[in-house]
Amino acid sequence: MAHQFKCLAENDSRYRQAFQLFLDRSSEHQCMQDFIHGILPDILASIGEGKSTLNVMGVGSGAGEMDLEMLSQLCLKHPGVKVDNEVVEPSIDMLYNYKMLVSKTPNLEHINFTWNKMTSSEFEKHWREKNITKKMDFIHMIQMLYYVADPDATVSFFRSLLNKNGKLLIILVSGESGWGKLWRTYRAQLCFSDMSQCVTTQDLKSFLDAKGIKYKNYVLPSQMDITECFTEGDERGELLLDFLTEVLDFSKMAPPALKAGVLDLLRQPDCSTEVDGKVMFNNNLEVIVLDS
Repeated sequence: MAHQFKCLAENDSRYRQAFQLFLDRSSEHQCMQDFIHGILPDILASIGEGKSTLNVMGVGSGAGEMDLEMLSQLCLKHPGVKVDNEVVEPSIDMLYNYKMLVSKTPNLEHINFTWNKMTSSEFEKHWREKNITKKMDFIHMIQMLYYVADPDATVSFFRSLLNKNGKLLIILVSGESGWGKLWRTYRAQLCFSDMSQCVTTQDLKSFLDAKGIKYKNYVLPSQMDITECFTEGDERGELLLDFLTEVLDFSKMAPPALKAGVLDLLRQPDCSTEVDGKVMFNNNLEVIVLDS
């Protein structure tokens, strides 16, 4: 039945609605900020030693909130250094929001922003065709490997752009999270196009281990309130189900058996816990850090 589904990401308006509701119902941004302020500075300490300019790239940067948080930590760790920041983001609305955020944020005079309205694959093609030799000191890819045709090849390409002491930072849902359980169970039904790769850190680590590539990883505990998913016809619950499955109008389009199976799985201890009458989904993230 998967061929009848449309990917949520293909409907930009509903995707942004669902994503905003996800942020409202989850601790995702908070756990990322805790990582950025608590652990990231030590990771950034070793990059760009002795350089007057650091080359940074954000792939799938969205509206830029996390980018600017990381750039702030980078500048604190390397005071006085100029930053050349490449932004890769396919959504014109997200790029506009990012630019607006930059215009309202003080003390960015020493950061040069280059805007690339492209998908990561379009950017890779552009980079190769132009035969660009520029190397990066820090590349980050936050929650974007779900939307590429070949996650392993994408990671390999961007890792190849790193300077000698460069770092590639990747954030994905943990293979041990509720997402991991959901996708392992229903991968065939839900992961049906290049726009909805059900990839977790378990998949990425398997690839890296097979290649003998060393990495460091950090688990970021996070939860999401999905209580509304279990009220038939609840508009917010249906939006959250769309986000969880990456399927547009999942509640309406899914065969009854698939919908019942997904809802049953979401309540199981491997996916969620019940706290004070609320169903709290395990939204744990994991950070993978690679050297050049």
